Amino acid sequence: MVKLSVIVPFYNVRDYAPDTLASLHENAGEDVEFLLVDDCSTDGTRALLEKAEREIQGAVLVPRGENGGLASARNSGLACAEGEFVTFLDGDDWLAPGYYARLVSAAERLRCDFLRTDHVQCTGRSRTIARVPHGRREVVEDPRAAILPADRTTSVDYAYAWAGIYHRRLLDRGLLHFTEGLRTAEDRPWIWRLHREAESFAAVGLLGVFYRRGVASSLTQIGDVRQLDFLRAFDQVVTETAEDRDAAALLPKAVRTYCAIIAHHLTSGRFEPRVARLLRARSAAALRTLPPAVRDEALRAMDAPRAARLRRLLRRPSRAAAPAGVPRPSPDAGPGRRAANGASV
Repeated sequence: MVKLSVIVPFYNVRDYAPDTLASLHENAGEDVEFLLVDDCSTDGTRALLEKAEREIQGAVLVPRGENGGLASARNSGLACAEGEFVTFLDGDDWLAPGYYARLVSAAERLRCDFLRTDHVQCTGRSRTIARVPHGRREVVEDPRAAILPADRTTSVDYAYAWAGIYHRRLLDRGLLHFTEGLRTAEDRPWIWRLHREAESFAAVGLLGVFYRRGVASSLTQIGDVRQLDFLRAFDQVVTETAEDRDAAALLPKAVRTYCAIIAHHLTSGRFEPRVARLLRARSAAALRTLPPAVRDEALRAMDAPRAARLRRLLRRPSRAAAPAGVPRPSPDAGPGRRAANGASV
């Protein structure tokens, strides 16, 4: 019986994969499987994974036929997962020795649908502890209640799939899959869906995942058009939240976060000129399709510079189609109708 399935996508991370694989070796056990998903790497990563499959207990290479990005690669791993519990790791991050044994122990002790954990952010030689923005630890609670308040950073803003562990019943219910084709911000609709639809969760003060920031090949560092998928991701968050039974309470949080993320990207300075123009046009279209009353309240709650920037966008003529992939609400939609990014809400 497999106790834990660990899904680890890799794409062109030859320089970092050895650290990742070595840390998996330090976490191996008879009841742990490591699903090493190769998303069509072209830099020699695949050879490292083939070697790891031979040498690391529980390692299974899962090759993909075409490159699809992190969301699709994770879904490929989920399709193969056999464990009672599921977790994730990215191919350029690493673990503390014995971390997964402690993580499974916490999950079995608390017996909830999912756990959220702290992690260590690594930038060069710098190390910073990042904590789940949820005050109560080791207490099983309703994840829906942890979405609010709208004016504070909460667990849904801590959108790291690898910072936690998830019971298989969530996979069987279809709650662990990611939106196919999203190249960035894929964790955002995913974590919102978990908090709306799972029945129980807990936050634990467990450290063991080392998140490598500033990797040159990461999409968070590349200012090409794939970064604009954050618009599709938040369109999905808003649309699904608007259909929720508690839309009146939850939608202001979703819209406020969306506005904050748009403002963050507008001032990030990472986009090449052509993509920056497209960002402004698509962001303007996105803002116009948000429920007006909820959007305007979100802008009133923002600091003056960010609010002014977004209001200028609302006044500009629309020259680009709204992001595809998720239905949009009508401009007069209310809360009950269809409707990392690093930004503070």
